[in-house]
Amino acid sequence: MTEQKKVTSIYAVRTTAGRERAVADSIWTKVKANDLPIVAILAPETLRGYVFIETTGPHVVEDATSGIKHIKSRVPGVVGVSEIEKYLVSKPVIEELHVGDTVEVTGGPFKGMKAKIVRVDIVKQDVTIELLEATFTLPITVHADYVKLIEKAKGGEASKEAT
Repeated sequence: MTEQKKVTSIYAVRTTAGRERAVADSIWTKVKANDLPIVAILAPETLRGYVFIETTGPHVVEDATSGIKHIKSRVPGVVGVSEIEKYLVSKPVIEELHVGDTVEVTGGPFKGMKAKIVRVDIVKQDVTIELLEATFTLPITVHADYVKLIEKAKGGEASKEAT
């Protein structure tokens, strides 16, 4: 017996601005509880007031969103992938890191320690940090994937090295 793949479409739901994540979480809870055929839920941080739902039809969107707080309405029609593609591209971690930012080391022997960025090397994809919890300052170079941004630098220190 061959398995038939169902065709899905993407639908937009208008929400209260700033409540997109809460709406997406509520929809996901309802999807799991009622076993609804929803493939994906997208609440882009850069687009306020909208949540996108990928499913087999608009009736499923109505079932998943009925009774959920902060939902205003379902946008009529289908949203094309090309329209939301810009929200699906993930930015490399290195693009958000700047000199002076406070980060937490997420891997290696210094895991869990807080540090300040003193240099960013975009080409090599690594950052030089100084541990804040160390007794003496020692510059350590780690790959950008091993740090998590905690706090942006205050002021205009945001400089990067290209070499």
